[in-house]
Amino acid sequence: MPLTDAQVKQLQPKEKPYKTFDGGGLYIEVFPDGAKRWRYKYRFGGKEKRLALGVYPKVGLKDARKKH
Repeated sequence: MPLTDAQVKQLQPKEKPYKTFDGGGLYIEVFPDGAKRWRYKYRFGGKEKRLALGVYPKVGLKDARKKH
């Protein structure tokens, strides 16, 4: 189920970093210091790769989906 902007705003830091997926490999990673970073997970040449798309709220949900 895709994320909403309200859900992204409500994500709270925990003791360890965690991921919340939007779909199609796009997810937001929340760090213990409260930072939220957009990431894209994909495969190239049979290997798993990650691409950083930006920091939330500078890069919003709509922008992250466009970059994805």
